[in-house]
Amino acid sequence: MDITQVFWLVIQLFFYQGLLMPAVLRLVGFLRNTSKVGSDKMPEDMGEHDYAIIVTAYGQSSQVPAVVNSLLGLDYGTFDIYVVADNCDTSGLKFDAEKVHLLTPPVELANNVKSHAYAVSNFVRNHQRLAIIDADNLVDSGFLHEMDRLFERGYRAVQGVRRAKNLNTTYACLDEAGDIFYRYIDRKLLFEAGSSAALCGSGMAFESDLYRSFMNDYKLSGAGFDKLLQYDIVKQGLRIGFAEKAVVFDEKTAATDQLVKQRARWINTWFRFWGLGLKLSLYSVKGRRSNLFFFSMMLLRPPLFLLIGFLGLALIVNILFYPWFLLLWGLAISVFIGTFLIALNYFNADRAVVNALFKVPQFVFYQIKALFKSRRANKLSVATAHYYDAKTSDIEHDS
Repeated sequence: MDITQVFWLVIQLFFYQGLLMPAVLRLVGFLRNTSKVGSDKMPEDMGEHDYAIIVTAYGQSSQVPAVVNSLLGLDYGTFDIYVVADNCDTSGLKFDAEKVHLLTPPVELANNVKSHAYAVSNFVRNHQRLAIIDADNLVDSGFLHEMDRLFERGYRAVQGVRRAKNLNTTYACLDEAGDIFYRYIDRKLLFEAGSSAALCGSGMAFESDLYRSFMNDYKLSGAGFDKLLQYDIVKQGLRIGFAEKAVVFDEKTAATDQLVKQRARWINTWFRFWGLGLKLSLYSVKGRRSNLFFFSMMLLRPPLFLLIGFLGLALIVNILFYPWFLLLWGLAISVFIGTFLIALNYFNADRAVVNALFKVPQFVFYQIKALFKSRRANKLSVATAHYYDAKTSDIEHDS
């Protein structure tokens, strides 16, 4: 094997691990769970704790009343809601409930963590736990009780499930399809394999002291605070729990302009924080810690559209020049397709989501467009514009 073949093999292996990892995680999770005798059983709810629920809005406040109303409908007694309306018109925001605190920063923050810190500085008491919710979210009534079940198992950070609030366009359906794929691999499978569930920016909760320590050290701007936060937590030797029944409904990108700007920020974030995965992989090898290793592989994995794009390129190159590598990619394709189908089935994907998969090439096209705008992503937009208004009772997807 000459140097060119070795170089090509190394490049393929970098992408290949992202496709094969789900199978490895499923096997590890299966072996781990079969070796236990009831020790990982989900505990019963042990009573209520004091939560601060932080809702951040930037530039738009039209959806804030809906998320506040859904939070006031929580089947839980001890919590306060802190709405941070950054650079927003708040003239239409009126809340009578004593639990709701509307906060308007005196200067534009344009930063999630700064908004969270502003909320914390205005806490009416020292809350034991805090949950982070986006202004476009709606929250299931049992959200906090489901979070408690993971906290009772000793976790200090917990990620819930973000399901689609809207499936009104093909792009929204494809956005949900990708989210289901990542939800299955990066949260369910990672967590069951003994690693940490990946954070996704909202629908998550922490012990207040843990999040305060992160905020005190956070100095960056732009998107991606959740990537640095999860790295900081996992590096400490802590695991992030996955509360599979703690559901928030999240607005999916329905328009192409909305999609391109959002994905540009996400791609920019992956390139900015890719090195964290490399650092964590070195820590894991040095400390012989498989949970850190699996999490680092997730951080190193390129975005899904890049994986799919490289897969097509690699197949063409291998057919023309290196046909003996086709067996490698045959296995990768089988694992990838199988994982996608299992994920869609496990999370009861709506029929519209499945039907939209035939339009994947269009979705990939706009993400490639976003790739070329990713260097200027944080100048193009600070947050995703939201357009879809709905009540929790309106969300009845066909599964």
